[in-house]
Amino acid sequence: MKLKTAFVLGAALVAFLLNSCAPVGGGGYGSPEALSAATSRDKSRSAGSDYVPQERPGLATGWGAEKASKLQDVDFVRASSKPAGTDMVFYNDSTGIEAMTGYKRKVSPMQTAAGEMVEWGIKGGSSFLETYKENGYGRRLVEGGKGGTYSIVVKNRSKSALEIVASVDGLDVQDGKTASFSKRGYIIAPGNTLEIEGFRTSSSTVAAFKFSSVSNSYANMRHGDTRNVGVIGIAVFTKKGVNPWTWMPGEVNQRKTANPFATAP
Repeated sequence: MKLKTAFVLGAALVAFLLNSCAPVGGGGYGSPEALSAATSRDKSRSAGSDYVPQERPGLATGWGAEKASKLQDVDFVRASSKPAGTDMVFYNDSTGIEAMTGYKRKVSPMQTAAGEMVEWGIKGGSSFLETYKENGYGRRLVEGGKGGTYSIVVKNRSKSALEIVASVDGLDVQDGKTASFSKRGYIIAPGNTLEIEGFRTSSSTVAAFKFSSVSNSYANMRHGDTRNVGVIGIAVFTKKGVNPWTWMPGEVNQRKTANPFATAP
């Protein structure tokens, strides 16, 4: 199976995108043209109605400025159709986080997932966003601000390439449609870090993730559905025929034969 590689500009970060992620052409990636068309359909459906929906408070993710993010072919076959692990983080503004939580504490912005194969967090601009852990239920939350941009940062801590399928507000970051495990994602080489900066608009660009009101969110503008705003998720897939925790060739056997009372050379 052939795959494409996305190199994130501005840092020494390497990521790979599978070829079947999204159709070729800007419109297939959830382009501004698609947003405009969807908005027109929503307006036509509501025409003649006296009902004006109340604006939901808090943050969602809108369509930000276009950024360069090129792709290149690589090979990757999943070990299973089911992910090796999943994780999620909720986001909101400071008022929304207070309303969503009881007791909370600040935690490190990077958190391990999928059996510690990856470490990930949400970065805003040049630094990571304030991150909290809710007591009891244990939800993880990050604090953003309207108009600010953010990115999803994932580090591969294993010894093998991994595939990362990511979603924002319940939408796949590659095609802007409903997220699912069947979608293809980014591949991270062992020890490398991936930075997903936006919804893909073409094979060479993305639209930055930008904190917005719920009504101006990508989910609402394109799909008219805001049920899943405020959550970011990742699913981690391992490579077929490869143990992601395999050490250097011969390392395991050498350790098995280690002698605690070996004769001095």
